[in-house]
Amino acid sequence: MSALLEQQGKPYKAEITLDDLRTDGEPISYEHAQELFASTTGKSWSAYVIGALFVLEKEGLIHLDSGADMLLWSDIPMGVGVASSAALEVAAMYAAAGALGLDVDGVRLGELAQIVENRVVGAPCGIMDQVTSALGEEHKLLALRCQQCKVLGHHELPDSVRLFGISSHVEHSVGGSAYTHARVGAFMGLKIILDTRREHGDRLTDEDYYLCNIAPETFRTEFRSLLPESIKGERFLEEYGPTTDSVTTVEPSATYSVLGPTEHPVYENRRVQRFMECIDRARSGDRTALVEAGGLMYASHWSYSWNCNMGCPETDLIVRLVSEKGPQKGLYGAKITGGGSGGTVAILADAEAEHVVNEVAEEYEKRTGNEPDLFDRSSPGAYAFGHRRYRPE
Repeated sequence: MSALLEQQGKPYKAEITLDDLRTDGEPISYEHAQELFASTTGKSWSAYVIGALFVLEKEGLIHLDSGADMLLWSDIPMGVGVASSAALEVAAMYAAAGALGLDVDGVRLGELAQIVENRVVGAPCGIMDQVTSALGEEHKLLALRCQQCKVLGHHELPDSVRLFGISSHVEHSVGGSAYTHARVGAFMGLKIILDTRREHGDRLTDEDYYLCNIAPETFRTEFRSLLPESIKGERFLEEYGPTTDSVTTVEPSATYSVLGPTEHPVYENRRVQRFMECIDRARSGDRTALVEAGGLMYASHWSYSWNCNMGCPETDLIVRLVSEKGPQKGLYGAKITGGGSGGTVAILADAEAEHVVNEVAEEYEKRTGNEPDLFDRSSPGAYAFGHRRYRPE
């Protein structure tokens, strides 16, 4: 049962039996589970919660002898691009693990929560949001390598800065067509690069199957010219066959952008590395490092919005309003977050600049008529927050 949905007058109760999730005593296939939850009209949200229990059993970590009642309470608005789906999956799975005495580390729990999203919900997201929801720490940024998922550590923000968020109130979804098309386009580009390297006799390693491992200089000089701006799915399949992505397929009738979505992770990985270096420098009082970090955020926003086709006029407006205030008003940078096509803009600002962020939000509402939600600071993830066991007398 979801308290937030009840407050909004939407279907807030969802029930499913263990028999629905099993065939001959064994868990049903992920494909069958996805169809089952998708068919529950108005209650597909339950896939994020009940799906967590199903994945724990499907992956052999638990066996449910009886059902369970789960009450959801949250003050996170839905669809605003702050990883609410990942937070819901992680919370449900972490609570279930705690209740059942199951010891699962944060990375593994994030991997299991990603299975919920990919194979039960049917959204082709990566693992970043799930691991961050599990292992995030207050006033710190989590450094994460999402290939074979590895936590690289936490970077503490300088005391002089805060993170803010302004939601555009344009609903976003990682299951939407723009996100899926961008992901497919990136994997198309990867396939073209890999096939070309094989033709040249290169021996490929596991690291070669990730675009972010390509140096920007190498991409620019060796691979960029190989990639089409766009290509129809049918033609791509005829020339290259399927991609290596396990959670998306190339639709023959669709046309995909290839160059932009392929280029984004190559340069984004470099931007992230430089951003973390800037944050570390800023802790020693280097204000110019914050200005540089903000510039990297603007570059990231542009690339995600235009190279990946996942921007929207409303998020572009928020970013532009932040840039107009600038470092002289304590606002260093801003970028779109989450799956794009709406959602929330993250802002790096001076700790005392909350009133300036409010001015941006007020101007955004004045120009669009959308009343934005405001978010302040980073919060602890599930493992930092912990869980409690309650046993009635």
